[in-house]
Amino acid sequence: MVNYIWGGMFVIGIVFGMINGTMDQVNEALFVSAKEAVTLCLGLMSILVFWLGLMKIAEESGLLDKLSTLFKPFMRWLFPEVPPNHPAMGYILSNMMANTFGLGNAATPLGIKAMEQLKKLNGGKATVSRSMVTFLAINTSSVTLIPTTVIAIRMNYDSHSPTDIVFPTIIATAISAIGGIAIDRYFYYRRKKNGRE
Repeated sequence: MVNYIWGGMFVIGIVFGMINGTMDQVNEALFVSAKEAVTLCLGLMSILVFWLGLMKIAEESGLLDKLSTLFKPFMRWLFPEVPPNHPAMGYILSNMMANTFGLGNAATPLGIKAMEQLKKLNGGKATVSRSMVTFLAINTSSVTLIPTTVIAIRMNYDSHSPTDIVFPTIIATAISAIGGIAIDRYFYYRRKKNGRE
């Protein structure tokens, strides 16, 4: 669906440019944007490689396992249907860690793997389970301590203080995470009270 939306926007832009006689500006914008996109990607690559490397070190050193043990009671409360040693729990924790360090690109494949495992636990049904809803809420509103990607973009565009975004990001994402979990729990306990869980 997203491909259709982007394709539609592209076609509309071209047609609009032809009607208004601004095709020169459209062509210039295409080439300038393409150049900026490549420059931005190369700038982001170094930051992402650095943090992904740190995540790999944390994984190899056993730090992620220790964090998993530390957060296990909280995770059991959030995902009571998921067995503690199930692969889904490992993917969920890894996704949360990646989001915590602002590595959305790294978190996405981990999130997809977590959803695949949660779907298996749900018996492959077409409807989502409570754990899948909870994970989606947390993934969407997760706490970010270091917004790596945003810092990299700000550095790429010569921001004087690229890390000024850190404190506001922590506050905003903490509020969104608390709100997401609170709403998820509210609907869970309401369904449980009504005998639908």
